[in-house]
Amino acid sequence: MNGAAGEALLEAHEIRRSYGRGTARFDALKGVSLRIGVGESVAIVGKSGSGKSTLMHLLALLDHPDGGSLTVDGGDAAKLGTRELNRLRNKDFGFVFQQFFLTPNATVLDNVVLPLKIAGVGRRERKARGMAVLTQLELSDKARNKAVTLSGGQKQRVVIARALVNNPRVIFADEPTGNLDSATGRLVEDILFSLNKVHGITLVVVTHDSELAARCDRQLFLRDGREVPAPELAGAAA
Repeated sequence: MNGAAGEALLEAHEIRRSYGRGTARFDALKGVSLRIGVGESVAIVGKSGSGKSTLMHLLALLDHPDGGSLTVDGGDAAKLGTRELNRLRNKDFGFVFQQFFLTPNATVLDNVVLPLKIAGVGRRERKARGMAVLTQLELSDKARNKAVTLSGGQKQRVVIARALVNNPRVIFADEPTGNLDSATGRLVEDILFSLNKVHGITLVVVTHDSELAARCDRQLFLRDGREVPAPELAGAAA
């Protein structure tokens, strides 16, 4: 089991996930264990089809494993009701994906405060909290701009702002720099690791980029749905 010192925020034990049936069955995860401590940064590394995004979706409670166990703060995730699952995903978890998933013709501010709107937060507080995170990410001057008018790097910063607006305990980032040029990607990485190191937000990064993975406290390497030692992936994470 891939371990970490300190209090465990997320812990997976021999989790498995398959899709399809019969001859069309695909075993995406074949028994993976992982322990993520509070305030840690962890990279899940592998090439396409390794199971890394599937693992992140399970850890983020966006999907359910077929076998094994998953705990959040020491509690069995399988016993969480729909309301508690939604609360965790909307308040304690923040998400940054390679695809921006912004509403193009909505303003930057409206995109950022969407999780607050879902949570039933009032308009005045939504605006205050939304502007606070936009200021933090040096985007307050873009608050009234439509998302469609932004550059790729600006869009990804808006996505990070949306992930931060509920003061999450953990940010899940799936190939967060995949659609960005190297210089812009580095800036986005710096923001994520600053949030981790300075603000103590736990960071789980899915990537095939070995340089990005190396910036994390630990790396979990996957191949064909199983954990493998790093040397076995030589060249695969490049």
